[in-house]
Amino acid sequence: MFYWVMKRLLIAPLVKILFRPWVKGLENIPTSGGAILASNHLSVSDSIFLPVEVDRPVVFLAKSEYFTGQGLKGKITAAFFRLTNQLPMDRSGGPASAKSLGAGEKALLDGKLLGIYPEGTRSPDGKLYRGKLGVAKLALSTGVPVIPVAMIGTDKVQPIGKTVPNIRRVGMIIGEPLDFSRYAGLEDDRYVQRSVTDEIMYAIMRLSGQEYADLYAASVKNQRQTPPEATDGGASGPE
Repeated sequence: MFYWVMKRLLIAPLVKILFRPWVKGLENIPTSGGAILASNHLSVSDSIFLPVEVDRPVVFLAKSEYFTGQGLKGKITAAFFRLTNQLPMDRSGGPASAKSLGAGEKALLDGKLLGIYPEGTRSPDGKLYRGKLGVAKLALSTGVPVIPVAMIGTDKVQPIGKTVPNIRRVGMIIGEPLDFSRYAGLEDDRYVQRSVTDEIMYAIMRLSGQEYADLYAASVKNQRQTPPEATDGGASGPE
């Protein structure tokens, strides 16, 4: 409730004045009931711009590291993510990740809008990367529609590593809902999960116009952060 009031009275007016966001396809978001907003991820600011344009409250799954930072900056970041209606998502796999997805599943079954970034992390270079299976697991286990979303230009507003955003216009395109009811009863089939995830990523790619890379963004980031001497003589390229 606090975030809803803050959004209406402070965040939304400020964002609209400074960044003049444009949006297409708002009519594709249902007025009631659970639904997944599956978006590309170019900037930490993505979780601000999209909810501002959507009349209904949006709950986001955000990586758990945002909630456990140390020092003043870490505490401010954690407070920001809690205040902006976000749930910590553990990406380590196993029971921890399953528990995080369980929180998202409950939100959907309660009739809420759940925002998720299938890539799992921000794109390191503006490309669209391979989606992780969590979005498919949620869609298949709850039966809710998946609405693909493309954020446009948010990486120019707040590139990775930049704290103070640049003031410039951003946009978003909201696609038609994707229905995966044809896979009812197959929610535990990993081939089905991969097929659903790839279909979602293809829809996002068509909306965003991004170049697609069939790699995990986290793997690319880790490869780029690894010193050459720690690899095979520095000769191997990104995964």
